[in-house]
Amino acid sequence: MDEFNLFGDPDELQRRMAEFAEQMQSGQRVAWADNAISLAVDMTVAAIEKIDASGSSDEQAMQIRDAMRMIFPEAVTLVREAREGLQ
Repeated sequence: MDEFNLFGDPDELQRRMAEFAEQMQSGQRVAWADNAISLAVDMTVAAIEKIDASGSSDEQAMQIRDAMRMIFPEAVTLVREAREGLQ
């Protein structure tokens, strides 16, 4: 065994380091996706909680649907970007 070759085959070490880097990047993509999806849910819930619906139940439902029409595209964009980041 070569005294100066402490870590074994340099090609094997490089391959393992590349695999480790890929695993770290994959973990970061998953964490980012989780955060984006959580933000989409939190944003939607917070917006709905801010609605001061009034009138009959049908009128209140319409007010919430109108708010969702504004909020939903933003939430979908966050989730779509999160999914694309995982591919």
